Amino acid sequence: MLTREAVIVDAVRTPVGRKDGDLAGWHPVDLFALTLRSVVDRNHIPPGDIDDVIAGCVAQREEQTGNLARHAVLAAGLPESVPGVTVDRQCGSGLQAVSFAAQAVASGTHRVVIAGGVESMSRVTMAPAATLGPEYSDFERARFEGRITPLGPASELLNTTFGLTRSELDEFSARSHERATAAWSEGHFESHLIKIPTRDGSPIHRDESVRSAVNRDEIAGQRPCFGTRGITTAANSSPAGDGAAAVLVTDRRYAEDLGLVPKVRFLALSVAASDPIIAFTAILDATDKALKSAGLSISDIDLFEVNEVFAGVPLMFQKVVGIPADKLNVNGGSIAIGDPLGATGARMLTDTVGELERRGALRGLIAVCAANGTANTVIVERLGRQ
Repeated sequence: MLTREAVIVDAVRTPVGRKDGDLAGWHPVDLFALTLRSVVDRNHIPPGDIDDVIAGCVAQREEQTGNLARHAVLAAGLPESVPGVTVDRQCGSGLQAVSFAAQAVASGTHRVVIAGGVESMSRVTMAPAATLGPEYSDFERARFEGRITPLGPASELLNTTFGLTRSELDEFSARSHERATAAWSEGHFESHLIKIPTRDGSPIHRDESVRSAVNRDEIAGQRPCFGTRGITTAANSSPAGDGAAAVLVTDRRYAEDLGLVPKVRFLALSVAASDPIIAFTAILDATDKALKSAGLSISDIDLFEVNEVFAGVPLMFQKVVGIPADKLNVNGGSIAIGDPLGATGARMLTDTVGELERRGALRGLIAVCAANGTANTVIVERLGRQ
């Protein structure tokens, strides 16, 4: 039984740095710690009131091992009494961290949770998308008779299954950069962005991978990444990146007692899993579950954020679900912004909350697919000005 209304009071993120770029000098613990400190200071939350900190992180090894969330609590100067836990739902980790926070608050277990995610793909590298890692056991391989496919080749299976073309993927990629460039030029991210200095002390003012001048001929000239007959290229895929995001989730009554104005409330939280061979279609199931849980239809959603790990994923989503292009990833997505895996879902949610406020729109849906055929979806509704 849910006893409280979970709301987002605030959400912040760092700019996303290119792999081996401006944020490469930052330890991932400190990146996440900066977002924690910022969201506490911006809202004057008594630090001792924080019941838990939840961090999404995918590559939990080397500098990201040993429960990164707890290390970030200490690095942020928060009280030693504040716990922390780190979760991994692959690309959906940051969004899942926020979902766990919302569930904890709604159940009455906690009043205040900060959740989000971080990934430094400069300092802790991922396995190549074209090969299977050691996590695939003999039993799992035997179950699927050797058909398990790495994510890169799986993107080609997705393209073929849903009849996507190279020109569609490339045009979507160009649009992502153009929309992100326009969003930065018009200050759409300013309200929730943390300014972070580079190694030489100069501030980073924007997501580093966004191309302000899109050359469609250059995009079209890229070679396929996964087989000579493929259509997935580096240009229509998300680049690796570094970044962090943090979302302050509280009980609505607690926030109002402190004089804070909640930004959004949660309408639905869902997870789903489907075919691990094609890998990306669970995003449809997670979205369907979330809409049914909230009692909503597609037409009730004003903004959709669908992760652009490969251009084929949001294009497939758009084709199957039937949404107009002017509601999908309106400020660009991971193809332009970058994809620091554990942070991406929380970054998408943070940008959505900011855009709902900026537009005066009501509802946003955030959906992230993840490796091995899983996905999660969150629906939020803007408060205070309906």
